Amino acid sequence: MKNSVKISAITTAVIVSSMLVSPLAMAADVNLRLAYAQNSQPVKDALARFGELVEEKTDGSVTVTYFPDSQLGGESELVELLQTGAIDMTKVSGGLMGSFSPLYNVFSMPFLFDDEEHFHHVMNNDSIMSDIYQSTKDQGFVGIGWYDSGQRNFYSNKGPIDTVDDLAGQKIRVMQNQAAVDMMKLLGASPVVMSQEEVYTALQQGILDGAENNEFALTSARHGEVVEYYSLDGHTRVPDIILINNNTLARLSDEQKVAVHEAISESTRFQVEEWNDAIQQAQKSISDDFGVAINEVDKSSFRDAVAPMYEELKQHPAQYAIYESIVAEGSAEQ
Repeated sequence: MKNSVKISAITTAVIVSSMLVSPLAMAADVNLRLAYAQNSQPVKDALARFGELVEEKTDGSVTVTYFPDSQLGGESELVELLQTGAIDMTKVSGGLMGSFSPLYNVFSMPFLFDDEEHFHHVMNNDSIMSDIYQSTKDQGFVGIGWYDSGQRNFYSNKGPIDTVDDLAGQKIRVMQNQAAVDMMKLLGASPVVMSQEEVYTALQQGILDGAENNEFALTSARHGEVVEYYSLDGHTRVPDIILINNNTLARLSDEQKVAVHEAISESTRFQVEEWNDAIQQAQKSISDDFGVAINEVDKSSFRDAVAPMYEELKQHPAQYAIYESIVAEGSAEQ
């Protein structure tokens, strides 16, 4: 991580005590306490870049103090700290966000995006994203930006997953997300909800047959040491979401708000470029360093199996409207 990133080892109690500073005293100069869980290097670099950019754009009136690598807990705990105001910002998976707003569940729908370009167009479309970002406002925080977290693929010890039949009966770890659970059941697997921190040991001990995630789960989290096959089915592209506390946002001046938004947008462009390069390197490492076999997948049987999820989505008009907007964005690219 770059030297300009400020990493503090202070405890949560000290963070909370810092909130006792008078709001008037903080009106001009603002220090944003940004905490995040364990992440891939492109995400860490992008968050560091955000801090550099916002300090530069505000002539030092807005700075960032980082609490990285799950110092203050996992993503669920970080959202709770954000709600209380103990931290000002965090970055979490869009999959987790479905627990706070049903609108985010749309991103967990399988085979939602045509390709990476379609995904990026949607995430940069304010008319689609604004309502989603604001949907948690009554819970004390809102979305303010996004990062790419790639496509999620299956990895397993039971053999390559070429068709949906290969998943039958396998115990597959999923995030705490109903759409992920529903998808896994339709694909014939047995979903096991489990925190990311527990997956390595569960795979090692045979509690799990496999899991689903991007390439960094096999390299950074070293799951490649305990699985043998990585199957590129690309069933979901779930974005990472950058969140900010309502009160923190309110105490920024108009100029500072503009600077924060600009810094996030620029850091996102930076992250996407780094991400693509890192994914290529990670796939090479999965094969060369971990000895995991990578296979392409015929997605047709998977798409057919999960079709009932889109029929069910019609029962949730607000979510279905977002889905239709996403589909329309893809059609507009043609």
